[in-house]
Amino acid sequence: MLHFSAEILSNEFEVLENIFTNKSLIVIMMRKKQWNDLRKILTRNGPFVQSGFNENQIGIDVLKNARILIVGAGGLGCEMLKDLAMMGFQDIHIIDCDTIEISNLNRQFLFRNKDLGRSKAEVAAEFINNRIRECNVTAHFCRIEEKSSDFYSQFNIVLSGLDSISPRRWLNSTLFNLLEPSNDSEEMCNIIPMVDGGTEGFKGNLRVIIPSYNNPCIECTLDLYPPQITYPLCTLTQRPRLPEHCIEYVKLVQWSRDKPFGEIELDCDDPVHLQWIYERALDRANEYGIEGVTYRLTQGVVKHIIPAVASTNATIAAACVTEVFKLMTASAPLLNNYLVLNNSDGIYTYTYSAEKQKNCPVCGCLTQTILISKNTKLSELIELLQRDYQLSTKFSLTTIMSDGLSSTLYMSCLHEQTEKNLSQTLQELNIINKQHILVADNLDEDRSGANRIKRFVLEFT
Repeated sequence: MLHFSAEILSNEFEVLENIFTNKSLIVIMMRKKQWNDLRKILTRNGPFVQSGFNENQIGIDVLKNARILIVGAGGLGCEMLKDLAMMGFQDIHIIDCDTIEISNLNRQFLFRNKDLGRSKAEVAAEFINNRIRECNVTAHFCRIEEKSSDFYSQFNIVLSGLDSISPRRWLNSTLFNLLEPSNDSEEMCNIIPMVDGGTEGFKGNLRVIIPSYNNPCIECTLDLYPPQITYPLCTLTQRPRLPEHCIEYVKLVQWSRDKPFGEIELDCDDPVHLQWIYERALDRANEYGIEGVTYRLTQGVVKHIIPAVASTNATIAAACVTEVFKLMTASAPLLNNYLVLNNSDGIYTYTYSAEKQKNCPVCGCLTQTILISKNTKLSELIELLQRDYQLSTKFSLTTIMSDGLSSTLYMSCLHEQTEKNLSQTLQELNIINKQHILVADNLDEDRSGANRIKRFVLEFT
């Protein structure tokens, strides 16, 4: 039995016993050396450090105190969670509305057979909390749309490991909507960077998005995503030939016609809804002599699931978490701003700077100045916005007061409650010169429900 004095380690660890066994001594020495590699990076100056880098213990404390959100607990999200925890981040939240299925186990390594049917986010959080005691992972078993803006505003960085375009666009729009103009400068505050990763087979990519800075958002680069596979409606209804045709028919036609759950809309993440679509698609396939309709294929068609490879997920997740580390510590330059990985024929990576679109409905022209008279009525201002800035018929108008609070001027969905403001002038509404207003505008239906936030400064003439 090896005896070891507790006094020697009292400056590093909270000692509960005065005598240590061989096993406990090994654990203590491992914990003592746990962050040695990080200390070498964070306590030494170098040619690549950025503005804000601090050479003392503060860098490690920043990692411990940072609050990070991972969106998606699938193959990419599991890798991100593991990497963050092993890198020293101790306050991590993970959100996902999906449950664990047998097909997930080959690459989503935080899950086991006993976890089938349980929440991915909850199981992933339990696994890391049990394995890495210093880490506190909080799970959120829900859709990202169910969380308010206050929820997202509490995080330092958001990591996206989503597997489809629509939720990416929603998250991108939400983070840009959190931006607020600073009272004493033209800069924006409440900036929450997003590191977005994506994989498809042996291919992957990641990007760093910093709202209000001169780099593109998700909406700017929609053309980089492959077009969604669609089928002619006449083929679906009259002469289906593929199992995918049967599934799409049930999703697009039979669901709205039969209303199996009343007026409840189709939820692609609800296993009960998916089971109903699978059973009806199987019936239709049997009717036309088509083979190949399975529950897994139904999921893939309805949710537009893309193939995944564990090694690709691991590579992209590691690159994403490295960018999070650099964002929090300023220890190295950030990616600028898009990385592509292709392992189909060997190993190929390429980094380039994607361009920001000036007319982007989410991030383009973050603040614009409108020259206007203080005697202009609010209804006339709205007409100007609709004419010159393509404001839709569904919108809200909010003004930012000097004390940082906001006041709603008009909302189309609350027309009766806010109609009285339309006949008042800007001066009567207590709007002062160079005051900021926010216009929240709903985009067209083909924009997947993304929101557009426009910021204007009213300069009186």
